[in-house]
Amino acid sequence: MMELSNEDQLRLNVMLAQEVQAVRIDENRLAVHALTEHDEARVGLTPNCRTDQYIKLVREFLSGYFLGSPGGYPVFISRWTRMGQARDESLGKLLLLGEPEAVVAVVHAPGITPEIARRAWWCMPESENARCLLETEQVVNSDLGLALAEHLYEHLAFETEPCKIIDSVRLMLQPGLINQSKQQKLWSMAQRKNVYKVGFLQAMPNHLPSDKAERDDFQLIQNKLEQEIIQGNEYAKFVLWLVSSSGQNYIDTVYSVLKKPANQDVVVSLLNTIRDRFYQALPCKQYSYKREIEAIDQSVEDLVTPGSELFLMSDSQWQALVQHHDDMKETLSAMIWLAHVSEEIVTPVFAQTTAEGTLMRKKLKPVTDSLFFRITTLLGS
Repeated sequence: MMELSNEDQLRLNVMLAQEVQAVRIDENRLAVHALTEHDEARVGLTPNCRTDQYIKLVREFLSGYFLGSPGGYPVFISRWTRMGQARDESLGKLLLLGEPEAVVAVVHAPGITPEIARRAWWCMPESENARCLLETEQVVNSDLGLALAEHLYEHLAFETEPCKIIDSVRLMLQPGLINQSKQQKLWSMAQRKNVYKVGFLQAMPNHLPSDKAERDDFQLIQNKLEQEIIQGNEYAKFVLWLVSSSGQNYIDTVYSVLKKPANQDVVVSLLNTIRDRFYQALPCKQYSYKREIEAIDQSVEDLVTPGSELFLMSDSQWQALVQHHDDMKETLSAMIWLAHVSEEIVTPVFAQTTAEGTLMRKKLKPVTDSLFFRITTLLGS
């Protein structure tokens, strides 16, 4: 039975006798690194068999040392999962095994603390882990949050997958993570690569770094809706936001992305971003998102027609707004049309093609034409 060399066993035992917080294995340089409370330690390996076999022996040694069993991560994680617990102690033990999969399990654990996150980041400082950790508010508000955002900023140019780019931008733009200068640079980059704009739309829908003015009739609409807004009508508030400078910047940014999306992932992310933002403007919150444009058209028509079955199913705030402001029917219709939007409307097209770029945009024209019509209505163009 193969074992670690006597020299390696001795040196590893000496290193691990300290208060070790995390362990990582550098397979390229054949070294084991340990993070301690005050410093880092390193042991170079001297394999006495094939490298891959020796690394496996090292992991078995670590598992036996810290867990009392050579089974390592697979055995421990199954027990941990059955217990249904994500205690710091359990998460911390996973970081002592030198197992990349164990580190990934830790960064995905709900309620991960900043301290455990710091150790996990030391083990595997990779962009995917940075994104995952920045989904946790405690981590965002810690010193580590700044380091994670800086990593994503520096590596953004090397990302090629739209979903990862969007998530990186969204996460970096959380309050307090990057300074105004870097935020402005990201926005400048977004003018050349509009997938970045989807991240901006998700992260800061009310504070986009653009300069579009409020709609010409903003003051008129504000006066018309004054009573409803005082009474707390959520739909009236959303209409007023749409015609404000903030809302106009949002709609205009959506328009600019929709004009020239690079591929299907950008389209899907944009449509779902619209869905999430406009959900509060949806009069029937139990709505099942439809694929057919005609079905959306009919739903919208019914919702702005007092007395229709769907109108009577909508909430009282919506009914009051429609009944008192017939002269705003176009704006209200465009607003709730976008509230009916999700990736479902492009599923029939994307199910039949893998096209990207110009060809994809051509195939999407019936869908995007409907979207552009509502967007330009809201922009007052």
